[in-house]
Amino acid sequence: MTQKKLQKLCYYAQAWCYALKGYRLEDTDYQAWIHGPASPALWERFKSFGCDTICMKGKYIVPFEDEDKRLLEDVWDTYGEYTENALETLSHRELPWMEARRGYEPDEKCTIVISPDTMASYYKSIYCGD
Repeated sequence: MTQKKLQKLCYYAQAWCYALKGYRLEDTDYQAWIHGPASPALWERFKSFGCDTICMKGKYIVPFEDEDKRLLEDVWDTYGEYTENALETLSHRELPWMEARRGYEPDEKCTIVISPDTMASYYKSIYCGD
């Protein structure tokens, strides 16, 4: 997985957690970058990989509750098959990113934080589950 795809998958996990559970899944904000939602903290953590596949050695145990793990699995089942570019295109068509980018040129740097309230209301509005 590349950093670009990881950024989008983590964004969708956070967005759906806001929408379905009403809380922050991870301690990071997402900004409306040129290539879609991105967390500066994630970027910093994985920037050494550039555009290459992220390769990590060893086992990593992330302390998520079982309910949050199910949400992460659902996000993977929904978005995991998409390429990084398809996820970028999808996020560019969605209100949270578009709202945060309002007034910026397509290739202009933007560090505006995508509103958690907008994320919650938008993804709730397109939710088709139980």
